Amino acid sequence: MVTIRCNELNLGQICESGQCFRMSRIPGTDEKYEIIATDLRVTARQLADGMELDCDEDEYERFWRSYFDIECGTDYAAIIDSVDPSDEYLTRVAREGRGIRILRQDLWEMIVTFLISQQNNIPRIHKCIENICREYGRYMEADGGYYAFPVPEALAVLDEDDLMPCNLGYRSKYVVRAARAVADGTLDLGALRTMDHADARARLLEVYGIGNKVADCICLFALHHIESFPIDTHIRQVLEREYGSGYGDAFPFSRYHDHLGVIQQYMFYGELNISRR
Repeated sequence: MVTIRCNELNLGQICESGQCFRMSRIPGTDEKYEIIATDLRVTARQLADGMELDCDEDEYERFWRSYFDIECGTDYAAIIDSVDPSDEYLTRVAREGRGIRILRQDLWEMIVTFLISQQNNIPRIHKCIENICREYGRYMEADGGYYAFPVPEALAVLDEDDLMPCNLGYRSKYVVRAARAVADGTLDLGALRTMDHADARARLLEVYGIGNKVADCICLFALHHIESFPIDTHIRQVLEREYGSGYGDAFPFSRYHDHLGVIQQYMFYGELNISRR
């Protein structure tokens, strides 16, 4: 068991922030969450000033410390303090979402996840990911059993429509073609990890099925380019509502240029809170 002390960490907020789709609250509990990432699984318990993970120190240092962006250089408290106090909207959503962190997730997993996310809702994305993991992921016998995320080679051999039974619909061909590109080296994940934001985004946009929003999500949630600012329908609506139809000039992009992705997550989570009221 590993205990992490961190005030800017709220598992519930992270779970509902639209960035991870293999994290879920354990039924019958208010404070425990199961997280599966690549081929690992952990149970996390929320504490008043951090969290507790049911893994050993070696696994934490090897994987989960980076995954949760713990002591990796992102100062979330400073980002919240950077919000213009005269901007009532951003001040409120930053305060409400102060426990959100940008997870450092697996690049291949995020490519597939956000290809699937197009024209889709969060519950359906969860289900699609679970379906392809059960069908094509390796079964892990530890801790009662679970399925790892499928490796590119497992999907590269499929026909383009073979993932449709997993509820992917037209997105099936996007995922299969991406898997083929990774498997044959056309899409070099190692090279992507070394690129700056502009170059990584441009390379991702060359991949069949990846548009601006998907590329921005991959850059933010896998490559940790926290300057990336994904704009989906919901974020566009809130920008127009709060800053006007000409939000490109009214929203303070330049003020938050190096951490726009964190601001975007506060906005996304804030909209979820509004919808619950």
